[in-house]
Amino acid sequence: MGPFGSNIKVDNFIDSGIPVLNGSNLQGIKLNEDSFNYVSEEKADTLGRANAFRGDVVITHRGTLGQIVYIPLDSKYERYVISQSQFRLKLNKDIIRPDFFVYFFHTRLGQHRLLVNASQVGVPALARPTSTFKEVFIPVPPMEMQNKVMGVLHSIDSKIELNRRINDNLEQQAQALFKAWFVEFEPFGGTMPSNWEICEAQKYFNINIGKTPPRNEMRWFSQKSTDCKWASISDLGKCGLFINDTSEYLTKDAVETFNIIVVPKGTILLSFKLTLGRVSITTCPLTTNEAIARFLINHDYEREYLYLLLKQFDYTSLGNTSSIATAVNSKIIRSMPIMMPTVDVLQRFHHIVSPIFTRMRFLSDEIMQLTDTRNTVLPQLMSGGLKINNLNC
Repeated sequence: MGPFGSNIKVDNFIDSGIPVLNGSNLQGIKLNEDSFNYVSEEKADTLGRANAFRGDVVITHRGTLGQIVYIPLDSKYERYVISQSQFRLKLNKDIIRPDFFVYFFHTRLGQHRLLVNASQVGVPALARPTSTFKEVFIPVPPMEMQNKVMGVLHSIDSKIELNRRINDNLEQQAQALFKAWFVEFEPFGGTMPSNWEICEAQKYFNINIGKTPPRNEMRWFSQKSTDCKWASISDLGKCGLFINDTSEYLTKDAVETFNIIVVPKGTILLSFKLTLGRVSITTCPLTTNEAIARFLINHDYEREYLYLLLKQFDYTSLGNTSSIATAVNSKIIRSMPIMMPTVDVLQRFHHIVSPIFTRMRFLSDEIMQLTDTRNTVLPQLMSGGLKINNLNC
């Protein structure tokens, strides 16, 4: 398990040293090394088992559940310190590869087994995480099969990563245009036009909040894609700009019994608990958990503006309403101050940036198709529906 929060304080952070992991580092299959906080080697030495090394697996047990990554052998650093919301494990590498192990827990079956002991009371958490995780059953094919499967899956991941880099570049272009128009006001003489308005978000958008059925009754949850897609903060992190599928589903009975609102495609999602400020656009009808606010737009020309506005919003200005987690409440989200330009300006901006979003949507759809292919390889092998000799590396 990670250290107690009191064992790592903000005062311990320095400019370089041993990196400390947080939720943003656990997006995807392998460790994300885009950014870190650091502690000294001496401090890391005092944290004992909270140190993680190449080949280790790191799992979130509190907060944004469902996250699991491995530390690759070519990682930037030789060791890391896990946070109080994580635990790490070491595998017998003669029996199972760390990447194969983690890929399994990114399949629907693996996610279901990982989250079966999750509690949604207060901050989402796995009950008795290390002891219950030891009891989870996993497929362990011969090493030769693991090696061949990983060759296929890593080639798929390379294409996924290329698409994501292209999308990141396109989104940066859109954000630069947003900044030029709505931060620096370049087309308007450097100042905000007087006929624009600063108002509460709920004045312009219908904002509602998701819901989670009781976790102690697993009949409300499903692995069937024909049931209702149910997004979590983790899904927003995995999917990025466009969200077109989720790691869990709710049964139709759950939606009806708990009167759960299903929002249409084109709705903009904003995480406001635990992880503030993740934003996605839905490409299909779905619902979400209670950590996500859903902004229903009135006109298509508002979509790109609102997405980019929420991506660049300073959420620290809203304060923090929780003593145990980074969060604001739904009332604050509905009343958050936003700038609304006139309709003609929004339409002009939409005309310029919508082709960028169309290209990003195409690449996101391709990422989704590749991810589906990747995630179905292991279940098909387990069921015997796919033979290893049919895989081409």
